[in-house]
Amino acid sequence: MKNVFWAADSTVQTNDITTYPQTGIGQVFSLFLKEDVSVKNHAKNGRSTKSFIDEGRLNKIDEEIQAGDFLFIQFGHNDEKTEDPTRYTEPFSTYMENLKKYIEVARKHCAYPVLITPLERRCFVDEKHLGIGAHSDYVAAMKQTAEQCNVPLVDLYSMSRNELKRAGELASRKWYMYFDKDEYDNYPEGKTDNTHLRYEGAVMYASLIAKGLTELGGIYKDLLLEIL
Repeated sequence: MKNVFWAADSTVQTNDITTYPQTGIGQVFSLFLKEDVSVKNHAKNGRSTKSFIDEGRLNKIDEEIQAGDFLFIQFGHNDEKTEDPTRYTEPFSTYMENLKKYIEVARKHCAYPVLITPLERRCFVDEKHLGIGAHSDYVAAMKQTAEQCNVPLVDLYSMSRNELKRAGELASRKWYMYFDKDEYDNYPEGKTDNTHLRYEGAVMYASLIAKGLTELGGIYKDLLLEIL
């Protein structure tokens, strides 16, 4: 049995009924995996590379991960929060330094680290055009880290932007925690969450990660059902 460990934030976490219908990518990722691959989802809402480490969550993975397992590392949303010193990291210094700590945890156990760039928010400026978002420096920093450390990378950021552009502002609402009054009476009209995902979005973005792993080939492609 191989294990895929996730170290990530709310876009990946496994949710319960208290946050329904919010759904994380790690919560549905087993849909794409072979029967002998298990998901160990340590992702948690609101965490950055820094706070995840400071709370001992990486230590927990360090205790559990074994040779032949995989560590998927996906952060960025909360590392950007300049107003919160418990989470903020500088993209080209502390963010990269932290990513290397995750990579080291995997490698010292002969497991395989994979860097995954952060999912884009639904940052439309009009019906068809996305804004620049807030991830760009963190995406560049993660790509630099992947190159420096010779770690495979799945560019979810670029793929998610392409899907959002293709769908447009209106059609992409169903992927995110965006609610109109006619959907749920307990959500005020116009309440918008352009970051967290619903089931449809989680599955769609998980499929993009699966596509990225397929393109990497070898042991990464071998995790996935052959229909992919």
